[in-house]
Amino acid sequence: MKDTPLSNCERQFLLKAIEERKRLDGRETYDYRHLRITFGMDYGFCVVDLGKTKVMSQVSCELAAPKETRPSEGILFTNVELSPMASPAFEANRQSELLVKLNRQLERCLRTSKCFDMESLCVISGEKVWRINVDVHVLNHDGNLMDAVSIAAITALSHFRRPEVSIQGREVTVHTAEERDPVPLSIYHMPISVSFAFFQQGAYLLVDPNDREERVMEGLLVIAMNKHREICSIQSSGGIMLLKDQVLRCSKIASVKVSEVTELIQKALENDKRARKDRGKFGFAESLPKERITALKTKEAPVEMTDVQETASEIISNAEAPLKTQGARSPVVHAVGVGQVGEGVSSTWRLEEEEEEDEDEEEEGEMEDMTDKETQRKDDVVVISDSEEEDVVMLNQ
Repeated sequence: MKDTPLSNCERQFLLKAIEERKRLDGRETYDYRHLRITFGMDYGFCVVDLGKTKVMSQVSCELAAPKETRPSEGILFTNVELSPMASPAFEANRQSELLVKLNRQLERCLRTSKCFDMESLCVISGEKVWRINVDVHVLNHDGNLMDAVSIAAITALSHFRRPEVSIQGREVTVHTAEERDPVPLSIYHMPISVSFAFFQQGAYLLVDPNDREERVMEGLLVIAMNKHREICSIQSSGGIMLLKDQVLRCSKIASVKVSEVTELIQKALENDKRARKDRGKFGFAESLPKERITALKTKEAPVEMTDVQETASEIISNAEAPLKTQGARSPVVHAVGVGQVGEGVSSTWRLEEEEEEDEDEEEEGEMEDMTDKETQRKDDVVVISDSEEEDVVMLNQ
């Protein structure tokens, strides 16, 4: 099923708003949407909400044989899934262009940047290493999937804990969480993607575009960077030509946004660690409102209230006076607390009841006539004809 395309009126309205430095959700040009990170009960599970875009990430591990070229390094496997639940344009079990682009960008962002120590995942060199699986599921699509996917993946990796192992000769024993505390991964830095949408041959750009803005954009630039201002990866799509000054400007903006997002991720991890240590509410229980079963909240939308009083008075002064209708009757008051508006027609409720009573009396009269006829039929004398007398045979005289 294909997604519903934008009409020409919507497209022109969006482009006109972008030219006037305005966005539909009230944000500025370089503003991000509201970012929320929620952890689950298990380690390595998190849900990231970027506005209305929702992404779920799950990290798991297993023992596997290493690669022949790198026998002492672990394996990192990333997978992104676009379910039809997220958008009607996504089809199950089918690789689209967007899915391939997300997988390649995420793999380049995590593996190529070497964000964590791969050699620490080695158990026995050349025989057994830890294989880390990062599965990302898109739950709702409202634009800028790359940023949400990268934030969910690096947050889940930072939150993940692998089991502790003990080695005796060539025998490997994997301990449970009750026996020994699980071990976190050695994270060096957090590469986070920042997306820039360009309009009208690069004359205008927006940070964190939503779904409607992505439909009218002409080019997209994705920069993956850490808080140390080190560019991990950069990708441009859409066939638009960018100048060197535009790329440098985007990199400066990305450095500010990456530092803000990294600080938010670290605070979320610290709060979850403190809650687990104190045995308080953590995971999805923390996100539930207190002493409420359901809660409906709406965000405040900015509304321009300038010159409202002057505009209202001007409209009232320019409006024509209402026409006086002739022949309008005043309400008729029949009794205290009873009013009637209209032409004063009498009520027909009683007439309907009388008609029903008359119909009931007619039905009763018909029933009586039927019973009288039946009684008359029973009292009538039955005359036997001569032919019937001849057929009678007397056995005993």
